[in-house]
Amino acid sequence: MSQMTRRSLVAALATSPLWLQTAWAQTGALKISHQFPGGTLAEGDFRDRLTRMFAAEVEKRTKGTLKFSIYPGSSLMKTNAQFSAMRKGALDLSLVPLSYAGGEVPEVNIGLMPGLVTSYEQGYGWKNKEIGKALTQLLWEKGVVLVSWIWQAGGVASRVKPVVDPEDAKGMKIRGGSREMDLILKAAGAAVVSLPSNEIYAAMQTGAMDAALTSSTSLISFRLEEVSKALTTGRGTAYWFMFEPLMMSRAAYERLPKEQQAAIMAVGAELEAFAKSAAQADDTQVAAVYQKAGARVVDLNAASVRKWQAIARTTAWKDYGERNDNCARLLALAEKTL
Repeated sequence: MSQMTRRSLVAALATSPLWLQTAWAQTGALKISHQFPGGTLAEGDFRDRLTRMFAAEVEKRTKGTLKFSIYPGSSLMKTNAQFSAMRKGALDLSLVPLSYAGGEVPEVNIGLMPGLVTSYEQGYGWKNKEIGKALTQLLWEKGVVLVSWIWQAGGVASRVKPVVDPEDAKGMKIRGGSREMDLILKAAGAAVVSLPSNEIYAAMQTGAMDAALTSSTSLISFRLEEVSKALTTGRGTAYWFMFEPLMMSRAAYERLPKEQQAAIMAVGAELEAFAKSAAQADDTQVAAVYQKAGARVVDLNAASVRKWQAIARTTAWKDYGERNDNCARLLALAEKTL
């Protein structure tokens, strides 16, 4: 955080007891919804912590003229309803995997395109490149403002065996997380299961699913080590990178005066450094969590990533590029960053 010093953040929080609560609401406040477990500023899922840091700092900079209510754990609305609600102006802000809206806006599936992003540096580099500007404009036209860029590497939790190379997936029931991830899993011989990350635990516990690809943070927060025998981590390198930004309803954004809009965008940008470091820390921590639980932990290597990437080019990338002209353009711009 370049401008948001530790001292200023602590000072802001000292005047607002709201961040201490698991969930909090204020009359007339802007609503922030997400699917992840609630916590506090100092503890818990970093995505929940980020929304609390954002709320406290924006409130401070706007001298209390903007206030926020945070609803973790899909307590305000169902996970998959959040993006549509923002577009309609029925929800103010949400931190949600962008690809969850792929059925409504197919272009956004580029946010979980297998093998297209293979490092944090590349993913965050999108923001100021052609692909980032085009994606930001697309979302704006769809009624959504991109506030904070957040990327997360992902791994595979399995109740059966490690899933490292494509051949390991054959015959398994696996959750990919997007249409495009499902396409490469099918090509590898897996049966796909579609559900949001907060429903993975129950599906693996009952045997309805053998393995799931999700972010390192979700692998920890949803306690999947309790139902897993193996973990393939995303530390070092990965073919699964999720774009999971903090977004705002354009209708809600445009109702605000310019100075409040500026505060929202400034704080959102400053928090990207926190998001990156927290996600990378979770990539390392997840291995320790699963090892402690007795699971076998393995890492991906460049050769394995190339195998998945080769399948992706002829399945997921091809399918996405053929959806419409916007998809084809976004894919071409993203490929320039490889």
